[in-house]
Amino acid sequence: MRGWVTAGLAMAVAMATPAALAQSLNKSEGEEFLKAVNQDDGNTAVPLIEKSAGRIVNYRGYSGDTALHIATKKRQLDWVGFLLSKAADPNIGDEQGNTPLHLASQIGFTEAAEYLLRKGAKVDATNRTGETPLIIAVTQRQTRMVEMLLRAGANPDKSDHAAGYSARDYAKRDERNRDLIKLIETVKPTATKVSGPSLN
Repeated sequence: MRGWVTAGLAMAVAMATPAALAQSLNKSEGEEFLKAVNQDDGNTAVPLIEKSAGRIVNYRGYSGDTALHIATKKRQLDWVGFLLSKAADPNIGDEQGNTPLHLASQIGFTEAAEYLLRKGAKVDATNRTGETPLIIAVTQRQTRMVEMLLRAGANPDKSDHAAGYSARDYAKRDERNRDLIKLIETVKPTATKVSGPSLN
C-alpha cells in the first residue's frame, strides 16, 4: 500500500505544471522573490531561484503577477531574458488573464516581445475579455508591435468577448492611424521565427 501511495505522489509531482509547482512553495519566499525582481535586487532573487531549483520563477503573487509580468511592465529587458533562461513560463496569465506578451503589447515593449515569442509565448493568447496581444497593440496604436505580431502569425480576425471586434475591426474604426489597417492587410507571417538575440 505504501508503495502505491509513494508512486502516486511521484506521478502527481511529475504531471504538475510549473505554475502549480511554484504555488506549492513557501509564500513568504515567493513574495520576497517578486519584491526582489521589482526592486532589481539580483543578490536576493538569484539565491531564491537556486534554493527552489528554479520553481520559484513561476510563482504568482497576491496581485496575480509572476516575476515575468513584473519585469515586462517595468521594461526590465535583462530580467525578462534572465527569467526566460530560467524556464519562466511566458503563458501564465495574471488576474485579468493577461500574459507578459499582452503587457508588452500594451506598452510597445517590442524587445521583450521578441524574447517571449522565441521562448514559446502564444501569439493569440486571450485574456478574460478575449483580447489578444494584437488587439491590445492595435487599440494602443503600437504600430511596431502590430507588425511584429502579424509577422509572428497573429490572427487579425480573432474577436474579443467585450465588443465582438477583432484587431482588423478595431483598426478599421481608427481614423487617426490608418497605418494599422494597412499593416493588417499587407503584412504576412514570416516562415522563420521572430529574430532577436539568443537567450541560450
